[in-house]
Amino acid sequence: PRPPRPPGGPGAPGASRGFDRERLARIGTAMQAEIERGTFAGAVTTIVRHGEVVHFEAHGFQDAAKTRRMPRDAIFLQASMTKPMTSVLAMMLMEEGRLKLDDPIGVHLPELRDLKVEVTRDGQTELVAPTRPPTVHDLLRHTAGFVYADASPSAAIRDAYRSNNIQAADGPITGDEMLRRLGTIPLAFQPGTQFFYSIATDVLGLLVQRVSRQRLDRFMEERLIGPLGMRDTAWFVAPEKRSRLAETLDADPQKESMWRSYRILNDERETSYLRGGAGLVSTAADYIRFAQMIENNGSFQGRRYLAGPVVNFMLSNHMAGMGGSPTASTGPGYGFGLGFAVRLQDGMGTTPGSEGDAMWAGAWGTSFTIDRAEDLVAVIMTQGPSTRVRTRMIWKDLVYGAMVDSMRR
Repeated sequence: PRPPRPPGGPGAPGASRGFDRERLARIGTAMQAEIERGTFAGAVTTIVRHGEVVHFEAHGFQDAAKTRRMPRDAIFLQASMTKPMTSVLAMMLMEEGRLKLDDPIGVHLPELRDLKVEVTRDGQTELVAPTRPPTVHDLLRHTAGFVYADASPSAAIRDAYRSNNIQAADGPITGDEMLRRLGTIPLAFQPGTQFFYSIATDVLGLLVQRVSRQRLDRFMEERLIGPLGMRDTAWFVAPEKRSRLAETLDADPQKESMWRSYRILNDERETSYLRGGAGLVSTAADYIRFAQMIENNGSFQGRRYLAGPVVNFMLSNHMAGMGGSPTASTGPGYGFGLGFAVRLQDGMGTTPGSEGDAMWAGAWGTSFTIDRAEDLVAVIMTQGPSTRVRTRMIWKDLVYGAMVDSMRR
């Protein structure tokens, strides 16, 4: 088998770049402790600073039975770490003048022109017209009023999402059919009033398809995956790559139901919409290339993907004056920009970081941090759905605990 390549940049694992080697060694010790604790079977961890790799290691086991050592090029389900990539595609179309953030989504998705909002007053539930239509901006920042079924504050909306297979959890459903059904289900909130983590990025992926006139996988391959050299990032795991797929421990209570809904061994590109909010698989080496592009203000290895001001715009807080919070995913101290959670203040979080640092994570146990103030990106790949919040917080503590030189003093 081919040796795994470094994630990017001219350096090699072990380069200092402000990181202490002995403190970096703590990562392996801590990962082993989590493996023994039953947090996950194994992990791949990667840190790049000043464009050079300072850490790139595999830990533990690839399989649930713990018979195969984890390889550095293991493939992981990304779940919601798909969202930032889909959001970047939308912003590319904005840069080209092909859509505007204040466009009502019905301009591009006519199936969603006549949405209603579910409102409860004095114990009575009624459907009312939205005070304004949900916009592309709302999709990017999860303020459109959509939900995920399991988190819905309304039992009626939850049941409608499930019975209509809106999240493609029960099997394939085409994008056109999903949008037709979604258009009959009310929003849970008035648009622009509440951050509520949702299928908004799946809807955004369908909007990107309509505007680009390309299927989402083709457009993403053309604009991001191909140029960035993300050679193992795709919407399903091809047969020849399945031996590299990382597994979740059988003891994880979420494993069975999540595996049924993700179906990453099936090529459903012709039969189901591609979930722009959840569908990709990738490797640590691949994903950190995307993260480096964002950290480097939209460019990577000499190629420009986004304009610098657009990256600044994406990594600004777009939640001012609204209800809701991404705390369940990020811990305290974060707002939300366009596809990324953004740290509001140094002292508000429960892990170290910088004001303005960006992060997101996936339900299977993956997470990234982009800290432009420290010229830092870090990625952890695991498959441990039930322990994912613990994993992402420990990882951030380990990263910042090994970085002894700060650019911010």
